[in-house]
Parts: sequence; structure tokens; C-alpha cells
Amino acid sequence: MTYRIEALPLAPFTRFFSMSDSELAAVGARRWVADAPGRAPCRVSLRDADAGERLVLVNHPHLTDPGSPYRASGPIFVREAAMEAGAVEGPAPEMLAKRPLSLRVYDRRNMMIEGEVIDGRSLDDRLAAWFDHPATDQVHIHFAPRGCYLARAVRA
Repeated sequence: MTYRIEALPLAPFTRFFSMSDSELAAVGARRWVADAPGRAPCRVSLRDADAGERLVLVNHPHLTDPGSPYRASGPIFVREAAMEAGAVEGPAPEMLAKRPLSLRVYDRRNMMIEGEVIDGRSLDDRLAAWFDHPATDQVHIHFAPRGCYLARAVRA
């Protein structure tokens, strides 16, 4: 493999789990209970929440370089029972492979090289192709219909 997919670490989100609903609302976050399988993809465990599972929905800055016009943040789900997935080398997790995805390809200056919408089943092939390109530094993986950040791929 020429790349690895990185999940988010758990530590920055644990403070939200003990907050009341009003405390969450005060920081622009919400408690969420998954109402069906496949509707709440956790960015820490890289797996979907089961129906009835508790999560928090928070805004997360996923490209923070103040010198880049592409700096960005958006809503993400984190399961209260999440275990960190860490870096994944090998086939993309099912959570990514089963969704329509938007790939945003960045160079070392955090400038976007390209963007494309793909069927998640082709994620491994598309990432391999992008990391064959010498200018590619990282690829942000988003859920195509809503644009939410899912994970990041970096050169292995």
C-alpha cells in the first residue's frame, strides 16, 4: 500500500460525553442516538453506530492551516463507546467503502490539487492512483451527499 487511512483520536472528544444537553448546545454540539444502522459514521472508530447507540455530533476542524484558503471544518459523529481505529493500511473500512465519497486531494502546502466524487467501492484504487502522483500529500475523504468529513489518507 502507498497510503494509510487515519481515523481521528478519541481524546479531543471525550469531554463531550459527560456534558448535559444544554452544555453541549452551548458549544454548538448535540447528543445523538442512532436511529438505524448506517446513519451515523464514527470518525474515531471508522465504523457505523448501531441503532440505539449514543454519539455526539460536533464541529471538527479538519484542515487547520491558517495559510491555506482551503482550511475547513464541519460536523462529525463520535460514538460514546468508540475505540480508536488508528491508521488503517489495507482495504478501506466498510464505513467508507459503502458510501458515495468525495475526495479532496491536497499538496504539501495544503492547496487542493483535485477533487472527485466516487463510489466508495473504488476508494482503494483511487487512493493508490493519487498517491502515485508525487505532488499528493494527503486526501480528505468526505461523504459526498452531505459533504461531511469522514477520514484522511496520507502517504505511507
